[in-house]
Amino acid sequence: MTGGFMWCRCLQYTFLANFQSLSGCGEPLESCDTPGTARGYMEDHSLPAPDTSLSLTEYVLDLAIGQEFPDVETCRRRLKNIALVQHFDLRIVKSDRSRFIAKCSKEGCPWRVHVAKCPGVPTFTVRTLHGEHTCEGVLNLHHQQASVGWVARSVEARVRDNPRYKPKEILQDIRDQHGVAVSYMQAWRGKERSMAALHGTFEEGYRLLPAYCEQIRKTNPGSIASVFAIGQENCFHRLFISYRASIYGFIHACRPLLELDRAHLKGKYLGSLLCAAAVDADDALFPLAIAIVDVESDENWMWFMSELRKLLGVSTDNMPRLTILSERQRGVVEAVETHFPSAFHGFCLRYVSENFRDTFKNAKLVNIFWNAVYALTAVEFDSKIAEMAEISQDVIPWFQHFPPQLWAVAYFEGVRYGHFTLGVTELLYNWALECHELPIVQMMEHIRHQLSSWYNDRRDMGMRWASILVPSAEKRVLEAMADARCYQVLRANEVEFEIVSTERTNIVDIQTRVCSCRRWHIYGLPCAHAAAALMSCGHNVHLFAEPWFTVASYRESYSQMINPIPDKSLWKEPSEGTEGGSANVDITIRPPKTRRPPGRPKKKVLRVENFKRPKRVVQCGRCHMLGHSQKKCTLPS
Repeated sequence: MTGGFMWCRCLQYTFLANFQSLSGCGEPLESCDTPGTARGYMEDHSLPAPDTSLSLTEYVLDLAIGQEFPDVETCRRRLKNIALVQHFDLRIVKSDRSRFIAKCSKEGCPWRVHVAKCPGVPTFTVRTLHGEHTCEGVLNLHHQQASVGWVARSVEARVRDNPRYKPKEILQDIRDQHGVAVSYMQAWRGKERSMAALHGTFEEGYRLLPAYCEQIRKTNPGSIASVFAIGQENCFHRLFISYRASIYGFIHACRPLLELDRAHLKGKYLGSLLCAAAVDADDALFPLAIAIVDVESDENWMWFMSELRKLLGVSTDNMPRLTILSERQRGVVEAVETHFPSAFHGFCLRYVSENFRDTFKNAKLVNIFWNAVYALTAVEFDSKIAEMAEISQDVIPWFQHFPPQLWAVAYFEGVRYGHFTLGVTELLYNWALECHELPIVQMMEHIRHQLSSWYNDRRDMGMRWASILVPSAEKRVLEAMADARCYQVLRANEVEFEIVSTERTNIVDIQTRVCSCRRWHIYGLPCAHAAAALMSCGHNVHLFAEPWFTVASYRESYSQMINPIPDKSLWKEPSEGTEGGSANVDITIRPPKTRRPPGRPKKKVLRVENFKRPKRVVQCGRCHMLGHSQKKCTLPS
């Protein structure tokens, strides 16, 4: 029977190899160490050896009488993996606390194993083993032992490294590596089970939020971390987190500029990620406060800005007037006006320019628009508006809808220090993309790890700088000093200078740090005219930059540390059944009602040609009227 068995195994290997070749899967089959199996036949006949480096073959695939397993579950998994590698179906005859009996599912095949519990110890040992097959095994890529649990265990390491590992990639990798075909749903469920084993479930994430907030406050004293529930079921409503290191860095060393934006979360439960971010001395983003809300609404924006105001406290009274940039949605505008009434609230230039481009779809108009955006004086700006109006009168109503006082360099009253667009938008998009498959606590931990890494890297980088200004500011000041050499400087008095060039004459006051070109005021760094005046009287130009651009400020921004948080196994668990809506650690918070609907999200595809090509008008061939065809004509034929 052994020769016939080996012949069947050879046919099986040849069939599967050909099937894999036809299906585009070039990986060899898994190895099988049981005597008399395909591996022995291949070695005897010099066929190519299977790949033994794959995850299934990490198990010892030999079975022998007396072999021991730590428990019955390990025994069951080992036997299932052997069945997968050797391509036969395993049928479990008996499985309980004291024994495990399995056999080959093919009728008449003698392969059988009996594993029993050893007396007095938890281990199990192989008592009986018939290790030879007489059947042909599984002759296709589908296998009963390739369950969702097996898929989850197979992809666990890959999912740990890459939470965005897609089900489509999983099923292809399993087919390539193990010679087994699984369905898309098996791959999806396997990934979900693996993610839950690694990171916990989404529901557990919400339940742990009160304890997580308490850990942030314990390990990072002075930080703000609060979670709020809603309704009698204590469904998640809001989460607000701001670390003391961020609060200290913004108040003491960052320019008085904040960016506001949000990103929609598309995990199992929907929501929105809100963020207020500052900008450090070297123009890098400096996240100040992060919130997650169940839905983006005017009410939630009002709450977020209220928390932000509490966070800054009286510090805003001692700071220069705050400048806030956003897309100026209605809820954001009302919230800023309520909680930061003295702040300058401007549009993000990217948002304004995209709206202008999409409205007019005229490249020449867009080019002139950008010239108007960066015009430094009202005269220059108005001349560009007149130039655009000559091309299209429709620009006038558009400028009424987007008043230049909220975005144009020439008219905006706030100081943006050369920062005109929302850099936080891309940051939020990346966070939402990287974390949308993680529970909410793991998402916030991912963000904390990234912030901590940034702080450490930037702290080390700042300590290596020996200049007065950070590199980005140093470069611009050196450029201004180089341009200043071609100007004629006329000194009016101790602090005022007249700078003459071939284009125009500018007045510089080095005491009030103002130049008539307005560039010094707008960007916070001496312009070429100011550099010429300062150099003419022997001053160090670098010392006349705003303090927000100094290396000392940069170091101060990152002088505090974001401390680590203990493992969740050490947290205080919330008690079940406690009611209430505050951020008490004993509240059991449940997921929000805004759950992602099943199935693939529907997308409305817009063709570019639709904007150019007019819709075809149907004409009736009978009555010759427009709007209907001959088939739908009501006139008698």
